[in-house]
Amino acid sequence: MSELFRPGDHRAGAVFSDGAFTAAMVAVESAWAGAELTAPDDPLDVEPGGNPLIPLVAALRRANPGVEVHTGLTSQDVVDTALVLMLREAVAQVRTHLAAALAALDRLDAAHGHLEVTARTLTQWALPVPLAHRFGAWRTGLREADADLAALAFPVQAGGPVGVLADRRDLAARLGLADAPSWHTTRRPVTRAGDALVATTDACGHVARDVLTLSRPEVGELSEGTGGGSSSMPHKANPVLSVLVRSAAIVAPSLAATLHAAAADQVDERADGAWHAEWDTLRLLARRTVVATAQTADLLAGLTVHPDRAAANLAAAERLRGGTP
Repeated sequence: MSELFRPGDHRAGAVFSDGAFTAAMVAVESAWAGAELTAPDDPLDVEPGGNPLIPLVAALRRANPGVEVHTGLTSQDVVDTALVLMLREAVAQVRTHLAAALAALDRLDAAHGHLEVTARTLTQWALPVPLAHRFGAWRTGLREADADLAALAFPVQAGGPVGVLADRRDLAARLGLADAPSWHTTRRPVTRAGDALVATTDACGHVARDVLTLSRPEVGELSEGTGGGSSSMPHKANPVLSVLVRSAAIVAPSLAATLHAAAADQVDERADGAWHAEWDTLRLLARRTVVATAQTADLLAGLTVHPDRAAANLAAAERLRGGTP
């Protein structure tokens, strides 16, 4: 959560922030207690207990005397359910950005889809295609990613100390989550979400990669609406949004791989480290995806098509094939 390490991170706002995590855990404990709990203001000393819920419960009990706080639950119940609540919010934001990206793509297609351009296979000129063909490939990726996100379930976690607690319907209903058996060591809800987020960054990365290639000066068929500056070459207008989206698409699959590694390393009724490895990994993946989809929407909204360069490249390709330009 740093603009220095990740330009554009502000676009994710409070998604998976410390404040959002604390608020989500308080919401879970409040729903379980059937009372609106007063949240503590003091910072939490998390390391001694190994998870943020342990000091939070102590603080909630001090701040809410006379209320049964956390009775019957275990730390993983609350942390997992809080992660699901934050994930649901992140997915909602991602889908909003995808809708904006698809709308911008439809406008591009209406304006320029008829334009004949040179297809490229294995980096080389191939045959003429309408620009709508390339736009269609982008659209398919973005739509399928959105469908994967729409299909996600957001299950409550309430298994108690060893995963056998059965009383979870009220908690699920109060939080608007799906009722589900305890998934303490069955982490498919996490890996499924991770896979959907990565499919989204894959789709965005495809758009960015094509824009980066086609905006090279020697190609010049596309350009970003507002390019970024250079620290040493004032004449440059770098395709910054495409660069940042591509970088997110490169990083995201390794984050999902970590979630799968953690899922495969579950043991007994509660895991010793594999569960903990998910928290920051999921946070990074969710924030990266929110930012990448927002940047992709802006990229497509400002994308400029250059028909003259497309025509020149098409003519050169025809000459290479021995045809008549």
